[in-house]
Amino acid sequence: SSQNLSEEFAEAARQLKKEAPRIQFGKIDVTHQHDLRKEFNIQAFPTVKFFVNGSREDPIDCKGVRKASTFVTWVKRRTGPSTVFINSTDQAEAIIKADDLAVIGFFRELHNDSVEVFCETARDVPEMPFGMTASEDVCADYGIQRNSLVVFEKGKPVHKEVLEDGKQNKLALMRLIKTFTLDLVTEYNTETSVKIFDVPVENHILLFTPKNSETFSEIYENYKSAAAQFRGKILFVLVDTNEARNGRIFEYFRIRDIDVPAVRILNLSSEAKYKMPADEVTVDNLKEFCQSYLNGKAKQHLSSEEIPEDWDKMPVKVLVGKNFNSIIF
Repeated sequence: SSQNLSEEFAEAARQLKKEAPRIQFGKIDVTHQHDLRKEFNIQAFPTVKFFVNGSREDPIDCKGVRKASTFVTWVKRRTGPSTVFINSTDQAEAIIKADDLAVIGFFRELHNDSVEVFCETARDVPEMPFGMTASEDVCADYGIQRNSLVVFEKGKPVHKEVLEDGKQNKLALMRLIKTFTLDLVTEYNTETSVKIFDVPVENHILLFTPKNSETFSEIYENYKSAAAQFRGKILFVLVDTNEARNGRIFEYFRIRDIDVPAVRILNLSSEAKYKMPADEVTVDNLKEFCQSYLNGKAKQHLSSEEIPEDWDKMPVKVLVGKNFNSIIF
């Protein structure tokens, strides 16, 4: 909520006053400041923008930051180095073990396009520490080929990504790294919905199932197993069909009690929906569905009611999704 964010924002201002007094924090109630709302095209609330060197032109959007500590990191990375330089394995270990998550770039040299993309990504992912090294010894100690990005979770490497010079897409990297701030499967509720939409992954897969059913634990384990393979590409969400507050999501996907367990993929930018062709929620079926979707081979699911029996009895015919094409075209 705005109130919550306002408190965290104030706390970040207090912390940075000591460390970086040149950075000023301010807040504006745009319900009274219509000109400013128009000038900076404020569409949603709360919105945080960062102005650099006293310029009103092109302020930087600070999106998805919700905590004081993350605000502090975000601002520091915008005004100073975004990554820590690592010269020894001890330094690397200190970063990896300080937090649940850490990202380390292992490079051949510290001046190339891959390094630039890595540092840019670090600026926009303040939720976790970033370090980089070009030390042969450090790379050898971890047994990692150079020009690789490695995500460490609880001290162990969980994802390696080879960074090809200049070809790496910053947005793709951000997507990949930001998904590690979520669990493999995120249950949809009022608290997590903000996090789900903050992660820049536009493909969401949703499993609709009652959590108290006898088969739930087996289905859930299958879902989690499949999720590991598509991390960064598809976000795995669980929707408990027993939770009354989720009713609007069922309506949106046109899912009824008799349909569950049901699996759908939603593309956020086009709002296209896809239905898993198989009924059984097995690891193989889930993987096949996700892969066919990513390859562009999945068929779009157009929810349609059944064709009414008397659709053509009257002068004005009744059309639904299932008979629209055949009648009109």
